Amino acid sequence: MASSRSATGTGLAGSPTYEVYGPALSESDDSLGTWNPTTDSVRPVRGRHRVAKQRGMARSGAVLGVGMVAAIGAGGMASAQSPSTAPVSMPDLSGLTDGIPGASLLAGDAEAAADPADAAADPAGTADAAPTAQAVLTGAENGTDAGEALRSRILQQANAQQAAADAEAARAAVDAEATAAAEEAARAAKAEAEAEAERQRKAEEERKRKAEEERLRKLAASYALPLSSYQLTSSFGDSGSMWASNHTGQDFAAPTGTPVKAVHGGTVKEAGWAGSYGYRIVLQLDDGTEIWYCHLSSMTVTSGQVTTGDTIGRVGSTGNSSGPHLHLEVRPGGGDPVDPLSWLRGKGLNI
Repeated sequence: MASSRSATGTGLAGSPTYEVYGPALSESDDSLGTWNPTTDSVRPVRGRHRVAKQRGMARSGAVLGVGMVAAIGAGGMASAQSPSTAPVSMPDLSGLTDGIPGASLLAGDAEAAADPADAAADPAGTADAAPTAQAVLTGAENGTDAGEALRSRILQQANAQQAAADAEAARAAVDAEATAAAEEAARAAKAEAEAEAERQRKAEEERKRKAEEERLRKLAASYALPLSSYQLTSSFGDSGSMWASNHTGQDFAAPTGTPVKAVHGGTVKEAGWAGSYGYRIVLQLDDGTEIWYCHLSSMTVTSGQVTTGDTIGRVGSTGNSSGPHLHLEVRPGGGDPVDPLSWLRGKGLNI
């Protein structure tokens, strides 16, 4: 039997020192410095065997807890289970602790450096690795920082969205105001255009009225009423027993012998007896209009040219007549008769 061996070590802060007695192992044994109480207890152990405290199980559970904290702080993807009563081996935290401040302490480097005896007993540094308060605080701080960063990003996004919504509302308000201003300007322009059109219309009407007045003034200077004193009796279009059809002229009642004047300059086309018209003079104007003067008592001019206002005959009651009067007919172009009063008024004469 090989000589017995002994090992001493220190645990966590405040833990008692322990001594282990067991069979000596050769230097080539890979488990030198590591002793598993469960495995070694299967075979007989000679000598005194005293364990002050089972650090392996406690330390493994503590390291596993730190590993869970580190995994949750790093990605929130790790899940923790309650440690079983079966022997627990040291997990490999190298992949979980990458990028976590103070994660090197989880592998037991700091404790191995502080206790060379423990480092010799556990070369891998897995069984003796224990979390420090600083590592736990660092993980907590990292979790807090990550939550704060997420909250900050959410708030930034919310603020950006609110700012965009406010900007859009401001643009919509500006657009609405601009649209309202444009519509108001369009209404004002339309109203102004309508007012201007109305002013132009009235101005044109006034211009036409003045032009017509000037034309009638000039016509009135060149046209004259057939009698200076008269009374209107039978009108154009009247019907009665005196006429075979409707009345074709306008009657001007006046005493016999009242002078009859030429209404405009022209040529005496006919002068003589005309049956039911009695003595009649036909005056042809320059535009071809014929003026018939009927029921005359006498004819002063029977041919030739006359001017406006010249006396061409006198009032009588010859032909089919019920009393002294002038029967006046107006036949444009020598055709059908028209209303003499309308024609005279169209020449600027007040009648």
